[in-house]
Amino acid sequence: MTKMSQTASKESFDILVAGAGTAGVCAAIQAARAGASVCLVEKNGIPGGTITAAGIAYPGIFHAWGKQVIAGIGWELVERTRQESRDPLPNLCDTNLNEHWRYQVQIDPVIFAALCDEEFEKAGVTVKYHTMIGAAETAADGVGLTLCGKDGLYPVFARRVIDCTGDANLSKLLGAELRTSDPCQPGTLCVYATGYDPEKLDIDALRTAFEEAAARGEVSCEDTGWSNGFNPHFLFSRGNNSNHISGINAADSAGRTRIEIAGRASLLRLYRFLKKQPGLEKLEFKLNAAECGVRETRTIVGLETVTAEEYAAGKKYKDAVSHAFYPIDLHDAKVGLDKRNLAPGIVPTVPRGALIPRNTRHLLAAGRILSSDRLANSALRVQATCMATGQAAGALAALSVRLGVPAEEIPMPELRRLLEANRAIVP
Repeated sequence: MTKMSQTASKESFDILVAGAGTAGVCAAIQAARAGASVCLVEKNGIPGGTITAAGIAYPGIFHAWGKQVIAGIGWELVERTRQESRDPLPNLCDTNLNEHWRYQVQIDPVIFAALCDEEFEKAGVTVKYHTMIGAAETAADGVGLTLCGKDGLYPVFARRVIDCTGDANLSKLLGAELRTSDPCQPGTLCVYATGYDPEKLDIDALRTAFEEAAARGEVSCEDTGWSNGFNPHFLFSRGNNSNHISGINAADSAGRTRIEIAGRASLLRLYRFLKKQPGLEKLEFKLNAAECGVRETRTIVGLETVTAEEYAAGKKYKDAVSHAFYPIDLHDAKVGLDKRNLAPGIVPTVPRGALIPRNTRHLLAAGRILSSDRLANSALRVQATCMATGQAAGALAALSVRLGVPAEEIPMPELRRLLEANRAIVP
């Protein structure tokens, strides 16, 4: 690619955000609210990432030990979605809800996406759906990029870029050092299963029939969840966030293609089996997710790296930009779920350095790809934390442009003031 300067590009922005998932939405809105010109690039035709495209429309966790620890733009959108739905928020300060998943907030993904679009327009974000980044190169004054739209390639320039792709795709194009997991946690392709009454099913008979079918090679144990046999959770959850698609790193288009095909093949196997079983003759699988939800691919190597030990101890980093709260939650194809709850009172934090890829310029990263070891990342990858770190990256990028200094040199009081002006909770 020919080196691209600001003057050689057809379009120029202060900040370009790659990916309009939970991190990218908040990064773009925050940067635009801070006065920056912002371009948001998204491969799909809808914002929200895992909430909308992958069917996991219950973001969390925003509260810990009876108080709210994550707020800001992401929480604002969640609140507004519930208000539009005329659905009061549950009492998330209730410490008696037991299981961590009860602190997640069910939302309507269609309303959420529409509200994101509304906020982009209000903040002045230039949105480019059905667009991907084809090439990127660092220049003295920013980053030159080639975008790929439906009608072909075209150049843009941004003084700062934020990688919110979930797979570190922009970071890779810019030569950042990355950590790649091998194996990765399995993905999940959500559906909505209907046409039956779960309470009338003979689960023991289903389990026996499933094990016999698995022995014949007609189904895989992972088609219903874990690899150790039939998991009735698939039927009781009506197919939501249940199956597992293992052995594929979906960081690039080739891997993504493999996991999408494998996910649909898994559902087809299961559908053919279940339709033959008593009580499931009228089973239907209805579309709940346009793509396979991916838990893990790769992360950046940042100026700081959050370790599992630091996360579990609730380390308070001097340059902390947000809280995080979720149990360590590593899905493993062989051993099942490695779940480790946080000790009472522990609320981890995320340092600014975990959002800054080392040995790069003009680049920030947020969401699932922030710099962390594998166990810590299994907790940090969730939607509320992605929202918080996305907002922090948007604020850092805007201040970096405004002050003319690298993100790591921005005075923390400046960053705190900007984030708190947008309702964020800063440690």
